[in-house]
Amino acid sequence: MKKNSVYACLIGLATLLFTACNGPENSGSNGEKAGAPLKMGLALYSFNNIPFAAAIEKIDSGKIKYIEGFSFYKLGEGYGDSTMGSLSKEGIRKMKDLMQQRQVKMVSMFVGGGNNLEEWKQTFEMAKEFDLEFVTCEPVITQLDMIDSLAGVYNIKVAIHNHWKGISVYWNPDTLLSIIKTHKNLGACGDLGHWVRSGLDPAKCLEILQGHIMGLHLKDVDQIGKAEATADVPVGTGVVDFTKVVAELKRQEFKGVVSIECEFNFGENLSAIVNSINYMDELSADKTSDK
Repeated sequence: MKKNSVYACLIGLATLLFTACNGPENSGSNGEKAGAPLKMGLALYSFNNIPFAAAIEKIDSGKIKYIEGFSFYKLGEGYGDSTMGSLSKEGIRKMKDLMQQRQVKMVSMFVGGGNNLEEWKQTFEMAKEFDLEFVTCEPVITQLDMIDSLAGVYNIKVAIHNHWKGISVYWNPDTLLSIIKTHKNLGACGDLGHWVRSGLDPAKCLEILQGHIMGLHLKDVDQIGKAEATADVPVGTGVVDFTKVVAELKRQEFKGVVSIECEFNFGENLSAIVNSINYMDELSADKTSDK
């Protein structure tokens, strides 16, 4: 054997041994892709009973950088009697300036939608003014073709949200997937707590909707399959298996915002929100060993 060939074989053997000992660069100890922590944010509905000026102070103090608005939010002082969805262009600029000062980005907005084409056009015009990446909604099924078309015109995607079985036609991820597959501008905004209220496994629901998830509403609940009788509880203290949820999101390399939606202790829930974000940050942190 030639000397160069021997050197090449030795180098190749060393590379194989190094790879076997250290594993892929981005893999954790269990072989799953570790990657960066999830991008955590807040569903602004968590602060639905206080003016926006007070809400943005709480958001800033909690070091929250991503939010999802909601169109029926009464913004309070400085915005007249306006809701977020009916703001003038001047009002939208005022909101955007305030968020920019706090380095907060509103990625999406839950919208009530409209009863007809013109009302939906107004919704998309408002979303365009806010520079939203997508709107979240639960439209009637007969509007889906129209909404899909408008989303393409305005270049703003639509994430279909799920409430629980009995009040939402989108509660079942298989049903939602069949709808999304025939509408190129539609995706999913999965609500983990509502899936549990419907008796479903959130991690399995995420798996079903892989590749179509634009955003998530993250909450914990105290019972499985009890619908309206189920109460929200602090994240990590209820029945949702967040270890499985995080593992599935990491497997999918999900890059969107996971929005905490804290629907208890309204007005006094900032600490619960921050604790929830810290809990999820810890679960999703890259714990790859340096050994």
